[in-house]
This record gives sequence, C-alpha cells and structure tokens, in this order.
Amino acid sequence: MGVAIRAADEGDRELVVRLLDEAFQDDPVSGWVFPGDEYRRTTHHRLMAAFTGIVLDEGRIDVTEDGSACALWLSVPAGEHEAAEDAADDGAARLRAAVDPGNERIELIARLTAEIHPAGRAHEYLWMVGVTPEHQGEGIGSALVQHVLDRCDREGLPAYLEASSARSRVLYERLGFELTGRPLDLPNGPQMWPMWREPRG
Repeated sequence: MGVAIRAADEGDRELVVRLLDEAFQDDPVSGWVFPGDEYRRTTHHRLMAAFTGIVLDEGRIDVTEDGSACALWLSVPAGEHEAAEDAADDGAARLRAAVDPGNERIELIARLTAEIHPAGRAHEYLWMVGVTPEHQGEGIGSALVQHVLDRCDREGLPAYLEASSARSRVLYERLGFELTGRPLDLPNGPQMWPMWREPRG
C-alpha cells in the first residue's frame, strides 16, 4: 500500500495529540486508565500530549502526509535494567503529576510496562500507533509500522511493543511480532501483550 510518510516536528504537535486522542478513545487500556466516557473525553488528551512531548524530545514520530495516522518510536539502547526501571519510576510519578494527579492508574501503567520491557539488547520501541477511526482497517497503521521495520531489518535491529487490544495484537503478528513472556494483566482491567520482532535478513 502506497502511503506517504514523513517525520513529524514541533509544528505537528497538535495534530499528533488529536490523532492519538481520537484513535485511543475506545481502546481497552485507555478505558481502564480513564474509566467513564465523559472523564476519558475530557482528560485522555492530556496523557496523549505528554506522550507526544516525550517522543518529540527523545524519539521519532512518523505521520502520514494526509494527517490520518501517526506512529511514536523510541530507540532503546542496550543497558542496565535497574537503571532504566529507576528512571521509569521517576518518570511515572512525574507523568501522573503532570496529567492527572488524582489518577493512580497513569503512574501504575507506566511502572508495569517498564517492568516487563526487555533489557540487554538495543531495539526500536513502538510506543503507540494511532489511526483516525474513519481510516482504521485500511492498512495505514501497518504501512506506518513497516516503514520503520524495514529500517530495522537493514540495520539488524529488533523491535518491541505492547499491544493494547486483541485487534492490534493480530495486526502486529502479521508484521512479524511474536509474544514474549506472559501477557500483562492490568489490575481489574484488560491485558496487554508484550511483543518482540527479530530483524529479518
């Protein structure tokens, strides 16, 4: 599928936040973090804005030229897991304070995903891919992800993600990701599936 893709910059911040907010309103994990439709509608965008800011500063965001989809990536070096976990703990607390101080689930999900994140090998981490609801199921998200996976294959880099729904898990399996370890059971909530993809020669 021919999808025109470019790297986002600071001028795309609002577009990316809007895309992620729309794309994840009905996501099971977003529904767990922000229970209740009205609460989610009025607060969810703040978390997406925080994620966008982090990845604009530290990673790469790809967007489609038509503004219908985006993908957030971080390059993760090989390193000490304990140091990464300590940084994640601090980041989780700051994230909760910035987004919604009364919502402990914001901090909890950040800690839980940090705990299961693989260590020891450099990899590309697909933090999120969001497609506007009217364009979901058209292959745009797959094309966005494949854009970086092609580079991973050229450079011999694995890739990692946590699928937040059964639907996205199937999509990622088609792209070569496999389950690694056990699913993450969110307390009184849905599952997330840690998935790893070895580079293809």
